[in-house]
Amino acid sequence: MRIDGKWMNGLGALAAAFLTAGLAGAQEADHYTAVSNTAMSITGDVWMDDFSITFENDESLEFSDLVADHFKVDGRNVPGSVYRVKEPADPELNNGNQLCGNGDVTYVANWSAGEGLSAIAVFTGKRPPKSSDEMCALYTYQDPE
Repeated sequence: MRIDGKWMNGLGALAAAFLTAGLAGAQEADHYTAVSNTAMSITGDVWMDDFSITFENDESLEFSDLVADHFKVDGRNVPGSVYRVKEPADPELNNGNQLCGNGDVTYVANWSAGEGLSAIAVFTGKRPPKSSDEMCALYTYQDPE
C-alpha cells in the first residue's frame, strides 16, 4: 500500500485500514432534528446509533447493549429499539435541564412516531421497560435524511 509517496508493509497497511474504518464508523451516527417543544428546549438535536446518543451540548450516554427490538406504545406492540445505558446518568442538557429529572437514565428507547418522525424515550427502572407507560421523558425528532 502506498501512502504519501511511501510504501507500507502489509501489517502497516492493515493497521491503517482498520484505523481509518474505525474513525469513519465513529462519525456515522444518525442526526435527528428536534421538533417537539421538549426536545427543542431540553435536548436540542441528537446524534444516535446502536452505541450511544449524543445531545446538542455534547453530553452523551453510551449503550451497553440492545435489550429489545419491539416496544409497547399506547397499548400497541411496535418495532423499535430499547438500549441499556452503560453508565446510568441524568445529564444536564440545554437551559440547565436534566434529561429525565427523576433519577439516572438506565434505558433509552426509540421508535417511529409517524411519517418522518422518531420518538426517543428515557427510563430510570432497573429492568428493561416493556412499554411507554414507564418512561420519565419523551422527545420527538425529525428522522435523518
